[in-house]
Amino acid sequence: MSKQHLLALPPSPPTAPSAPADVTVIELRDLAVEIAHTFTNGFPAPALADAFAEVAAADGLIVVTPVVPEARIDGASASYSGLFKSFFDALSVTDEDALTGKPVLIAATGGTGRHSLVLDHAPPRSNELARGDPHRPLFAYLKAVVVPTGVYAASEDWGAEGLDARIGRAGTELAALMAGLSGSSAARRPPRRDSFEEVTPFEQRLAALSVPGPSPAP
Repeated sequence: MSKQHLLALPPSPPTAPSAPADVTVIELRDLAVEIAHTFTNGFPAPALADAFAEVAAADGLIVVTPVVPEARIDGASASYSGLFKSFFDALSVTDEDALTGKPVLIAATGGTGRHSLVLDHAPPRSNELARGDPHRPLFAYLKAVVVPTGVYAASEDWGAEGLDARIGRAGTELAALMAGLSGSSAARRPPRRDSFEEVTPFEQRLAALSVPGPSPAP
């Protein structure tokens, strides 16, 4: 079992949920090929479409990614994985309102505590490679509601004091947001519009451009 899975679903949850929850786990590595094909085909394959539907229908999300160090002399810059970012890019292209108003708990795993701020902040830019991509602005851009507490787990955090408390605090915040928004999913998500249902006839487009027709024969 991966560290990301353990962080999202710890064997012994620090806090007991007030109500049972149905949990669906989506492993992005199983969808890597379908995600790549989406950018060339323009539409998701069935397995990826099912994952998108699960995300769109969920009352809340826990998103976890490994932190990937970026090229920088001091090694302090890091970002989410490319697969993680590509999944949400493809989702937003397929359904731009999939995450609108949806509570999201952001989490990440890494090899060192130096990357713990990657959830919220990018380090100062000294050059083009020293950028880093924080998680919170990504989901704010996708119009999600990100819980205040993010959870970052470095190698030394596993089994150490403090990680369970952070997971518990973040989980409580997510549950509160989900409870507050329960039953309002339809209200927070505008109706999805199918662009193929409103096709303007070619003749109408020509008329709008005032394209003259053929001249009558003498």
